[in-house]
Amino acid sequence: MTQQTDRSATAEPVAPPQSWQERTALPAFSPRTLLSRALSVPLVLGFSVFLPLLVLVQPGTGLHDSALWLQLALAMYSGIRLSAMILTSRRKLLAGSFWLFVYMAMGVAPLAQAVLGRTPTPVVGARTDLTEAVALVLIGCVAFDIGSLLARQRPERKRDEGLRPALVHRRRLYLLTVVAFVGSALLVVKLGGPAVFFTSRQEIISSVQEAGLSQADSQAGQAIVRGFGTVPALIAWLVYTRWLVTSRRARRSVVVITVWLALAALNTVVNNPISNPRFWFLTVFFSLLFTVFPVSAAMYRIALSLGVVVALIVFPFADRFRYDDANYRPVQTTSPLEPLALKDYDQVGMFANTITYVRSGRGHTYGRQLAGSVLFAVPRSVWPGKPMDTGVVVGQWMGATNTNLSSPVWAELWIDFGPIGMTAGFAALGYAAARVDRRYARRAVRRAPPGSLIALVVPLVSGYSFILLRGPLLQASGRVAIAACCIALITTFRQDRAAGLR
Repeated sequence: MTQQTDRSATAEPVAPPQSWQERTALPAFSPRTLLSRALSVPLVLGFSVFLPLLVLVQPGTGLHDSALWLQLALAMYSGIRLSAMILTSRRKLLAGSFWLFVYMAMGVAPLAQAVLGRTPTPVVGARTDLTEAVALVLIGCVAFDIGSLLARQRPERKRDEGLRPALVHRRRLYLLTVVAFVGSALLVVKLGGPAVFFTSRQEIISSVQEAGLSQADSQAGQAIVRGFGTVPALIAWLVYTRWLVTSRRARRSVVVITVWLALAALNTVVNNPISNPRFWFLTVFFSLLFTVFPVSAAMYRIALSLGVVVALIVFPFADRFRYDDANYRPVQTTSPLEPLALKDYDQVGMFANTITYVRSGRGHTYGRQLAGSVLFAVPRSVWPGKPMDTGVVVGQWMGATNTNLSSPVWAELWIDFGPIGMTAGFAALGYAAARVDRRYARRAVRRAPPGSLIALVVPLVSGYSFILLRGPLLQASGRVAIAACCIALITTFRQDRAAGLR
């Protein structure tokens, strides 16, 4: 009797039997899930089928050869992948930015150029070089996906989960704020006052030359001054923005609100779309958007979807402030595709020109171009043989008047390491992007502290990835190095309340 009593006392409780209604009830779906499923089919078909085919049937003088059909395949493939990024249950900022760039700059826009038979930059080599360039872009995209799949198969280690998250150190943030105001003030004074930042980019370039920051053989001085005048201001503003968004205590602080307003005014001067390239303002917009809405899946989907509209309609006409009134020439077009063939999207054509340049006898550089990008701050007086931008090198070889040409990552990797190195490089990029996106999705949640550094860095990198993917890397390296220094300055792994944001 005693044994039976003990067994009954220690036995686990038995769950009550389910009722007929509970057994036959359908699983509950949220309205957001139903909406996503309802939009998935038209979204995928629109990006991957309808839009590319709509471009394909437009009248034009382009050749219907293997280059065109490969370009159509690339547009469809990237459309499917972009749709997957929009419809995913996780916010994949880095992968989403990658596929948005590929879809527009390497997919739809070059397809429109192939149909019309017009390119922003002349393709000087044989048609086979263009065909190879499109094929290599497609191979790089597949390699990016393979790297992402490999990252997905790698399990999370317990030691990775136990690592202390990187946070923003409050006192060092105050120091960064001072650096931001000093650096921006120096830039404003060097260029002649705030008014020049609201004229045109042509006036900015003239002011840079008059200030002696730009030289024929070196752009390091210009890159450093402009970088310190724009990057610390943006990063400090993003930190204060997240602090206000996630902390009720910060929203009650007059000091925090005042500093945020001052930084907002500062960024209005030095980081506005009038005086800065469109890709840099896209960086500012994307990083600020994902900082203000840190956990909104709807905002993430809207941003990627509207990015296609902006790239198709706004970007080709957004150069109104590139020139002054005397030199501005508005786009005269009768076809919605012509702006895509006239400006901005020369990435595939420049990749083809890079292939032709290498095969003309120059050969691969075996890491020399990458070394020039990493060591961008070394002046040419110290390193006389320092390589120039890849776009400038190829442009000078082509005899182009304007050598401010793009050099996409595909071209940068290919000129240094050939097709095998390019493929391996994109596999590594896909792996790294997937790992960072997974960690961001796990840590950038509502309960994350206001000073969570990953919630600030990933939106910034996702916005700047448009510049990195477009290239040349040497032009993009200056701001990358300055941003890395700013982030290192404010980073701490201490968990005490005295050091972090509250």
